[in-house]
Amino acid sequence: MLQACLNGARAKADNAAVPASAAELAADAAAVRAAGADELHVHPRGPDGAESLEPGDMAVALDAIRRAAPGMPVGVSTGAWIAPGGTARHVMIRRWTTTLPDYASVNLSEDDAPAVIDILLAKGIGVEAGLADRRDAARFLALPRAGRCLRVLIEVCADPAAALAEFRVVAEMLDRARLGLPVLLHGQGASAWPMVAEAARAGLSTRIGLEDVAVMPDGSPAPSNAALVAAAAALTR
Repeated sequence: MLQACLNGARAKADNAAVPASAAELAADAAAVRAAGADELHVHPRGPDGAESLEPGDMAVALDAIRRAAPGMPVGVSTGAWIAPGGTARHVMIRRWTTTLPDYASVNLSEDDAPAVIDILLAKGIGVEAGLADRRDAARFLALPRAGRCLRVLIEVCADPAAALAEFRVVAEMLDRARLGLPVLLHGQGASAWPMVAEAARAGLSTRIGLEDVAVMPDGSPAPSNAALVAAAAALTR
């Protein structure tokens, strides 16, 4: 499975092609689907352009994306940095009632990760458990509801050599635990393309997009999310 991560916390100041509005996210959703993406990961924005967990902002973005790319699974972030931040965002997530994402990612490095996972599962939203390192993996595997998650994201650091080494440790821990969950491997910055290649070698899902990297495999500036996805599709398929 190839997932497109369209924007993350990046702003247009980082790259003019980063989609922010619901209309831009929808246009990119259609474009990356045509380029070979199977699923989406997005960070909806509020009217002020800031990342938002507010139900209305979530609904506007998800509805626009689903009109542009019907049937394409779409997930969101629950990052602790998104306003109102920390445990205060639990109230916001509980208010998601009508328009729901298909899944949401949870960073196991965040203190309240177990609580966020429980909230999402109770609402019937799939959980992508984000593991940055072996400590996150150990914490995740100790959770009583770990096996109910949708998949594991192994999302390693930007240094390619360190990223590969940590991935192998975490993958071994998951194998020993025998949870049987699908695994998506991705890097960031300099490790993004090496991890796409490693995922292809290991037969794992991966993701690519302007959230993770701003250059093509040859180091040239990425003109769009669709260009990144097309390059990843060529590498993995």
